[in-house]
Amino acid sequence: MRKIEIFNEDIKPLKLRNTHIKKYIKLLINSEIKEAGDITVILCSDKYLLDINIKYLNHNYYTDIITFNYIDGNTISGDLFISIERVKENSEEFNTSLIKELYRVIFHGLLHLIGYNDKTDEEQKIMRAKEDLYLSEVDFSEIEI
Repeated sequence: MRKIEIFNEDIKPLKLRNTHIKKYIKLLINSEIKEAGDITVILCSDKYLLDINIKYLNHNYYTDIITFNYIDGNTISGDLFISIERVKENSEEFNTSLIKELYRVIFHGLLHLIGYNDKTDEEQKIMRAKEDLYLSEVDFSEIEI
C-alpha cells in the first residue's frame, strides 16, 4: 500500500494537520496526471538539512528543501527534506504565513519529483506559476500553526 508520511527530525514538532497536507499532496499529484506512491516529508533543522546537502550533494550551503526522487514510471515517490528554519525565514522575507510557505515548499518539492525544473528563468516562472496554482486550491481557513 502506498503511503504519505510526515516526520520531524532535529526540531520541536509543529502542530500540523497531517491529513490536510496529505490531501493536497495527493491533489497536486493527481492534477499532474500521476499516481501517488510513497512520499515522505521530513521537517528538520537547518543543520540537519545542511549535513544532508554536504553528504549527498557536495553542497556546503543552507537550503529550504532537498528532494530525493524514487519515481517508478508514472508513480511519484520520494523524500522531501525541509528546513523549518528556512521556511520561517522565507515566510518573513516574502511576507506570507508560515503555513502557506510550508505548503509552497512542499509543492515545490513535489513538482521536482514530477519532472519540473527551476534552473533557467523560464523554468522558474513555470514552477512558480504551478506553485501558485496549487496554493490557490488550498483551504487555509481549515488550518493553523
